[in-house]
Amino acid sequence: MSLSKEEIADWFRNLQLHICSELEAEDGKAKFVEDNWQRPGGGGGHTRVIQHGNVFEKGGVNFSAVHGELSDRIMQALGLNDNQFFATGVSIVIHPINPFVPIIHMNVRYFELGDGTYWFGGGIDLTPHYIQKEDAQFFHSALKSTCDRFDADYYPEFKKWADDYFYISHRKETRGIGGIFFDRLKEDQSHTKEQRWNFVQAVGETFAPTYRHLVAKNKSAKYSDSNLQWRNLRRGRYVEFNLVYDKGTKFGLETDGRIESILMSLPETASWFYNFQPADNSLERETLDLLRKDIGWADN
Repeated sequence: MSLSKEEIADWFRNLQLHICSELEAEDGKAKFVEDNWQRPGGGGGHTRVIQHGNVFEKGGVNFSAVHGELSDRIMQALGLNDNQFFATGVSIVIHPINPFVPIIHMNVRYFELGDGTYWFGGGIDLTPHYIQKEDAQFFHSALKSTCDRFDADYYPEFKKWADDYFYISHRKETRGIGGIFFDRLKEDQSHTKEQRWNFVQAVGETFAPTYRHLVAKNKSAKYSDSNLQWRNLRRGRYVEFNLVYDKGTKFGLETDGRIESILMSLPETASWFYNFQPADNSLERETLDLLRKDIGWADN
C-alpha cells in the first residue's frame, strides 16, 4: 500500500505529543496547553503552548493538517499548476529563560497537490544567545549522524541550505549556528517516497534527545542582568528574521492560517537597543564573530 497523506498526518500528530511530553519532563513545572482550531478554508490543527516554566519562558509545538485552494499568487510563486492542496506538519520554536540555553526551531512537513504532486520539507536549527563551541559541535554532529544514515550527501547539502536560509541579510549575520534545512524532497532515481519519509521521521525523532541534552547542560548556569539584556537583543534578531524572511510565516499568512499559531514563534519579550556594540573580548563579541556561514561545526 502506498504512503497516504492521512498516515503522514497521523505520525506528525503523534510526534507533537511525544515532543511535548519530553519538554515537559525537562522543564519540570510547566505543562503544555492545547488549543484546537479549524481553518475556514479546510482542515485545522492543534496548537500546544508552554509558558512560564522553570526552563521555558515560552514555546510552542504546533501540528496542522490543512487543505483547500491556493491563491494565484502562491501558485505562481511556487510554480504550480494545481490549486488544490493538502499540507501537514509539526512546527516548533522554544524560547528558554536562561540566556545560556539556546533557542531551537524545528519544522517537518508534507505538501501534496490534487494532481498527485508532493514533497517533503523541514529541518532543525539552533539559535544560541551565547555560542558555546562544544554545544555547537554536539548539535551539528547529531544532525550529521541522522543525515548520514540515509545519504552521505544530505548533511553537507542541507547544512549549506540552512546557512543560506537562516541569514539576516540586512544585518549581515546568521540567525544562529544553523543546522539543516531542506525542501521539495520527493522521489528520484536514488530515493523512493518511503525513503524520503523515513528520513523526515528520523529528523523529527532527533529533536528531543538532542535539545534535552543542551538544555540539561545549561539550564542551571548562573546569569546576570546584562546576560538577560543580551538574550533579549538576540531575540530581537529572531523576530526580525521571522517577520521579514521566513517563508513558513509568509505561507501561513497567505493561506489564511491562524494568526496566533503563525506568530507562536515570537518570544514573549525582546529588545532593540539603538546601535548596541558589545565590548571587545566579551562573550557577546565572541558570539557575534561566530554568526557567519560555512563554519564546519561537525568537522571540529
